[in-house]
Amino acid sequence: MTDVILILNAGSSSIKFALYPAPHNGSTPLITGKIAGIKRDPVFQARGSTGCDLSPGTLAVLDVEEDQTALTRRLLCWIEEQTQESTLVAVGHRVVHGGQRFTGPVLLNEEIIGELEKLQSLAPLHQPYNLSAIALVSSLMPDVPQIACFDTSFHRTQPRLAQLFPLPRQFADDGILRYGFHGLSYDYIASVLPDYLKDKSEGRVIVAHLGNGASMCAMKNRQSVATSMGFTALDGLMMGSRPGSLDVGVVLHLIQEQSMKPADIQDLLYTKSGLLGVSGISNNMQVLLESLHPHAQEAVDLFCYRAAAELGALLPALGGLDAIIFTAGIGEKAPLVRKQICSQLAWLGLCLDEEENAANATVISAPNSSIDVLVIPTNEEEVIAAATYRLVTERAV
Repeated sequence: MTDVILILNAGSSSIKFALYPAPHNGSTPLITGKIAGIKRDPVFQARGSTGCDLSPGTLAVLDVEEDQTALTRRLLCWIEEQTQESTLVAVGHRVVHGGQRFTGPVLLNEEIIGELEKLQSLAPLHQPYNLSAIALVSSLMPDVPQIACFDTSFHRTQPRLAQLFPLPRQFADDGILRYGFHGLSYDYIASVLPDYLKDKSEGRVIVAHLGNGASMCAMKNRQSVATSMGFTALDGLMMGSRPGSLDVGVVLHLIQEQSMKPADIQDLLYTKSGLLGVSGISNNMQVLLESLHPHAQEAVDLFCYRAAAELGALLPALGGLDAIIFTAGIGEKAPLVRKQICSQLAWLGLCLDEEENAANATVISAPNSSIDVLVIPTNEEEVIAAATYRLVTERAV
């Protein structure tokens, strides 16, 4: 029988998964897929290693009333049906927040899970769902080891100044620091940079992970030296339903003058702001780009302005810039967004090749550009699979 590794990335609105052969050596996943639109219009998609769509079988009809746990349970049953001739040797999970303690992937146990539960309020759109999937796998497959890979780990190479808030020192001692997120995506991009940038890969690079969640990471020697996100996944760039950087006085005003409760503010900042809040139409960038409504255009313009501003704020950490990498859903598939962001950075000597950009080519900078601009698809599942196999192998030894 073939040994396989299952990768799960469970969130509030989607469950992404991938099945890899073991041993894992960068091989193509056997199956990739997701359940998207949870609680709105749930849809299941899956593809085999040849790129062909797989039959959804028992997942063909999904109930809008089913929560993430119920859908994860059904997904695990579907995966079991697809792998009757295989042995599941480990499950790897994306876990958004690892706090100060977890600076790399870990083999999960009850004590570690307890520590991760304490961080749920710092990533309410992700952490509870990450942990729910872990608990479900534990109940259904108690003998299968599980590994957690953290979005915060990649940024632990940052210097202390990049992690500090200008608050009284005891808050930093208590763990109130800039952690940064999307680390699994940045880890993957860093690993493949030499394939695209050659010698420049060790230079001054900013990676823009632009999706429903969005952030940027400044890298030197393919290590994080600064990032736009901070203590939580609310900071930095404007996002699908999150505002990004916000004057904290606004929050005080909402509490003191509008009598908003913490739960209401959390809901406002995590689910009703960003592209959705400004446009009043959608948190989906493609929907807004296709809309003729002026509020949609204003939301897109603000997104691009904020992205250019945040990129500029990362430059002091690098002392210059050799390359910009766009990745994730918007970064990889929205030429107009890339064009608008880069047009506001022309003062850096940056120049796009408009035809290559419109075609979503890999290299989209013009030959006369002083800064290389590339589009590189990210692959968080690959990073989790490699770490999961490594830890399981070490455990066996």
